Amino acid sequence: MESHSSSRDAMPMLTQVVLPEITEPEGLVLEKRAVPVPGSGEALVEVLATGISFAERAMLRGRYPGQPKFPFVPGYDLVGQVAQVGPGVDADLIGRRVAAVTKTGGWTTHALVKSRDLVRVPDDIDPAAVETVLVNGITAFQMLNRKAKVKAGQTVLIHGASGGVGTTLVQLARHSGVRVIGTASSAHHEALQAMGAEPIDYQDPDLTGTVRRLAPEGINAVFDHLGGTSFRRSFDLLAPGGTLVAYGQGAGAQLDDTNNQVLAFTAMFAKLALWSLTTKRRALFYNFWAGKHTRPKGFRRDLSRDLGEVIALLSDGTITAQIAARFPLADVADAMEFVATQSVRGKVVLEP
Repeated sequence: MESHSSSRDAMPMLTQVVLPEITEPEGLVLEKRAVPVPGSGEALVEVLATGISFAERAMLRGRYPGQPKFPFVPGYDLVGQVAQVGPGVDADLIGRRVAAVTKTGGWTTHALVKSRDLVRVPDDIDPAAVETVLVNGITAFQMLNRKAKVKAGQTVLIHGASGGVGTTLVQLARHSGVRVIGTASSAHHEALQAMGAEPIDYQDPDLTGTVRRLAPEGINAVFDHLGGTSFRRSFDLLAPGGTLVAYGQGAGAQLDDTNNQVLAFTAMFAKLALWSLTTKRRALFYNFWAGKHTRPKGFRRDLSRDLGEVIALLSDGTITAQIAARFPLADVADAMEFVATQSVRGKVVLEP
């Protein structure tokens, strides 16, 4: 026993954040364990940056669709450097800077990731900057170009324009010659104007009227993560042929512990489908993971291609990383509290 214990103590260790059960941020547990050895098709990634999104906040309350059983390590995406590879993986990957969208498992100093899910990223970009455009950047790019298919000269409305997805959406849309109206706290209006957006207060009691005065002919696409009655309001603001892209339930079922999550989402999908069938406008829900199981190769190809385009725009300065704050991984509880209590612009990044 003593020999076994001594051997374990000599092994390299990792630090990870464990979500043990439904809890507040202070209930998160920092755990140390031996660094794992990658198996077939896997790479061991030394994590340089990961982040906090709405998903992890919902997971703390057990309200995120498809989250694992407790306990587990949260962390939707990561940027890091490959430290070791398993059988069947090209050894040339060792030492390379990579990124991955993992859904869970990113809040750690070392992560095992399937090599097929890794996307190479430039070494000369701050890992925290890349972190801001992983799930946020792919989501924004795909909603704008693959779902709404917005064209230059058109007008879009972005709810939560100062958030992680919102700030990336604003910049991608403006780069494409699209007019942007964005809702946000008044504290972030100046920054949004600098990005080329026309901000309006998200608490405006006559928000619908304000948007209609700015765009009397209607909005070509609305990007709405709020859910509930906001979806209906957004849909009514659309011009003929316009598209509502719903991509969350931020003010609805996911954060309401009293709601039946499955029923809430089923009802939402039914409403969106009915609206699309009965009008000359479209309402659809964007799911980042759509196609992962039905068309895995195509899913990975699209993810890699779209992320590559966003990172190229980041690299050449066309878009800039919106880092709300940086926290050490060990201060994850403080970081979660910061996100919950502040009106942040951009994404909060954890740096292991």
